[in-house]
Amino acid sequence: MLDILKAIIFGIVEGITEWLPISSTGHLIILEELLQLNQGEAFFEMFQVVIQLGAILAVVVLYFHKLNPFSPQKTQKQKMMTWQIWIKVVIGCVPAGVIGILLDDWIDKVFYHWYVVALMLIVYGVLFIVVENYQRGKEPKATKFSQLSIQMVLIIGVFQMLAMIPGTSRSGATIVGALLIGVSRSLAAEYTFFLAIPVMFGASLLKLVKFGFGFTAMQFVVLLVGMVVSFAVSIVAIKFLMSYIKKNDFKVFGYYRIVLGILVFLFFGIQALLA
Repeated sequence: MLDILKAIIFGIVEGITEWLPISSTGHLIILEELLQLNQGEAFFEMFQVVIQLGAILAVVVLYFHKLNPFSPQKTQKQKMMTWQIWIKVVIGCVPAGVIGILLDDWIDKVFYHWYVVALMLIVYGVLFIVVENYQRGKEPKATKFSQLSIQMVLIIGVFQMLAMIPGTSRSGATIVGALLIGVSRSLAAEYTFFLAIPVMFGASLLKLVKFGFGFTAMQFVVLLVGMVVSFAVSIVAIKFLMSYIKKNDFKVFGYYRIVLGILVFLFFGIQALLA
């Protein structure tokens, strides 16, 4: 029962931090120090990635009509526009997909350290503030999907690829990249959500295949609980973010990341000194 309670806590943290641009890894790395599942290290590593499936499902549910090219409620033109969204999502996923397949284990081995996470939290926190100040008063070049050029999509895709470094935040990196090239905040957020579907599904599937499907009954329950909670919390987080950015910029998330990055440095730095 204790592991189920821990799975609920992990699901809550994942559901909030996956969509707000504040780095799920930055939060999970601290939570990992405080809470450990009693299911083995391999399961725990897989669990932290696969609970993202619940978060993905939240996007699919909330944007099902917009993402469904077969909807009978859409005109032929609207269906074509929906296919264009998917084409741009696929193109945007190519950089991260290629690097993820080739270098997934190497990236985890080289970059998955607390000091890298802390540094990336701070770096992208500063970038949020700088980019928002740079774009202040400027009219966005793209406010709807039809205005996203292939060049724009590929640039955002490269930023998503950079987010494979822990602590960067996938949503944070893609939003920074999108804002930098003149994409509106709401479109940047939505495109980030849609990019997550193939990328996070692929990452979760990769971890599942590596772990294998020989779950114990308790492991299956723990994984399911984490996914369900992540789904429910993600619904709330996504709605909050889309409502928030209608009247506000992303700078508050930048300040939050800087503070969190400093806390991660202090938390693990003190531990290292005392060890």
